[in-house]
Amino acid sequence: MYIFKSISVGKVFLFTWHHIIWINLWMTSVALFYKYCDLDWLTLPWLPLSVIGTAVAFYVGFKNNNAYDRMWEARKIWGGIVNSSRAWGSSIKGFVTDRTAEELYTDSELHSFRQKMISRHIAWLYALRSQLLVIAPWEHANQRGMIGVAGKRYRKMFGVGLVEDEVTKIELEHFLPSEEYERLIHCQNTATQIIDQQSEDLKILREKGLIDDFRHMQLQSILGDFYTHQGKCKRIKKFPLPRQYGNMSSTLVTIFIFLLPFGMITEFMKLGEWAMWLSVPITSIVAWVYVMMEITGDYSENPFQGMANDIPMLSMCRSIEIDLREMLGEKELPPAIQAKNGILM
Repeated sequence: MYIFKSISVGKVFLFTWHHIIWINLWMTSVALFYKYCDLDWLTLPWLPLSVIGTAVAFYVGFKNNNAYDRMWEARKIWGGIVNSSRAWGSSIKGFVTDRTAEELYTDSELHSFRQKMISRHIAWLYALRSQLLVIAPWEHANQRGMIGVAGKRYRKMFGVGLVEDEVTKIELEHFLPSEEYERLIHCQNTATQIIDQQSEDLKILREKGLIDDFRHMQLQSILGDFYTHQGKCKRIKKFPLPRQYGNMSSTLVTIFIFLLPFGMITEFMKLGEWAMWLSVPITSIVAWVYVMMEITGDYSENPFQGMANDIPMLSMCRSIEIDLREMLGEKELPPAIQAKNGILM
């Protein structure tokens, strides 16, 4: 998540420099052809070109609206995870008592039960984050050619590369008992199996009389909320923005940019032959605007791909961890995740 109010010109250039190069090369090439190859006959009326540009803008706008909806929905889901996690911590802390148990337990024994359930939930948070960061086939870092190279570079420079991603492995080892860690880490869906283990332990607590039937149902309901949140995240991760919208917008933008100089140069030549060269920077700026509209949506439609536009899952996991460990009375707490280069992961 980018946290500054505005994006610097340098960062914009770093993000779009390769587009600026090919746009300017194309606009300059057309101008040279007009100058030295007598292409005055090859002109496009401005009216149909403007109609195409308007249609492309509407199409790209539709894509960007849906890309933003996906990103905002992901943020709302993680907001729900934060709230449900706090509810889980306070419920475990308040519900797990020996009031209805046949035998009495010491405070340290009760604290051990609570700590185990809360620590396992923290492990679930980091496991879920790790699973969501696995690169999907349609995400940028998994593409071939220049797009894939740029995607990997953006992950390293403006994404998960800003933090040590050993965090997940370390936290899972820290918050799961060793026998559970060795078993759950090799599951196909570790996050799902962690919640299932929580359910198994709730049954054990009920058998011991440490929670009654009503509290068992309440805690089981919160686990159901976690499954719901996880399923919503996986829906966004596993189902991309339909490719007919995601890919066709870039195709339409490319076609429009290809046609643009053939209409713009003739308009500028009405001011004089010298104005033909003025058309190169002006046409390049118009083309760059369309490219920016396209890639803004393109890099926003996948909120779990490990780049600057991601939901700051690591920061939220750490925030929840601090809250839950404070509920347990711990004093030695990890620091909150800080933004690096204006990007919070």
